[in-house]
Amino acid sequence: MAAPADTLQWISTFLEAQAAELGASPNTQAAYARDLRDFATWASGKSHSFDTLTQSDIEDYLLFCDAQGLAQSTRARRLSAIKQLFRFAFEESWRGDNPAIQIKGPGRAKRLPKTLDVTEVDGLLAAARTHGRTTDDRLRNTCLMELLYATGMRVTELVSLPVSAARGDPQMLLVMGKGGKERMVPLSPPARDALADWLICRDAAEDIACGKGKPPSRFLFMSRGASGHLTRHRFYMLIKDLAVAAGVSPAKVTPHTLRHAFATHLLANGADLRVIQTLLGHADVATTEIYTHVLDERLRELVTTHHPLAKAPKRKS
Repeated sequence: MAAPADTLQWISTFLEAQAAELGASPNTQAAYARDLRDFATWASGKSHSFDTLTQSDIEDYLLFCDAQGLAQSTRARRLSAIKQLFRFAFEESWRGDNPAIQIKGPGRAKRLPKTLDVTEVDGLLAAARTHGRTTDDRLRNTCLMELLYATGMRVTELVSLPVSAARGDPQMLLVMGKGGKERMVPLSPPARDALADWLICRDAAEDIACGKGKPPSRFLFMSRGASGHLTRHRFYMLIKDLAVAAGVSPAKVTPHTLRHAFATHLLANGADLRVIQTLLGHADVATTEIYTHVLDERLRELVTTHHPLAKAPKRKS
């Protein structure tokens, strides 16, 4: 197959293949597109083209990114996108070599994920029950938060959950995760109650909308927006409002910190790491192991804060 005529066609063809063959999500595609277009802009400024770029050229780009002060994680992500592009180009015979194959990236700094303690989560759940302009809003907010904490779902999985998965008072939900992989997650009694209450409210609103000629929604958390469901951004803003209402620092609270809280609280109460891996939808248990380090850090904090021998002795006057 002949190589595309220009760099933008290289990128668009690569992204189309990622979506068709690997099931790359829109979010993943958007991230690849941003990183590769930045690389293409740099290459164009240096009069380089993708079909003639060398390993040295790509390394120069990484030095350029470093000089810009980009974070280590950002540089690692950009190199990952470049590596995948040129591997695809080699497999498609656009190039006879892969100039990125031997380049080692900066790696990623291992940072412990931010999480919340049980009291903070309880505050957020309580705030969800009272925060909202209408009863419908409060029931929806309660269902969102209870499901998120009970299952550890990713925010995209939560807001795009089909209503069909919630029918029949389920004890478990079928969740579509990254790469189209399905998994089952159990529901706690409070989450089941919140789900049942929201479904009654949601279906009543749906009946009214259908009576006005609007098509039925297939989503549990429907919206009039283009996506048809509550957006990630809208939920992000909602959870910040709930943090303020609960007296928890908004800087600590995102949808993903509730996912982290789900995992660390399970681990602290004796859950097996492999079980947590399955519930979170991690492909590799090494990803889940980060929560053991979070727990170790929390235990260290407790000891240094509360153990009498950890406190500095008072000086004698």
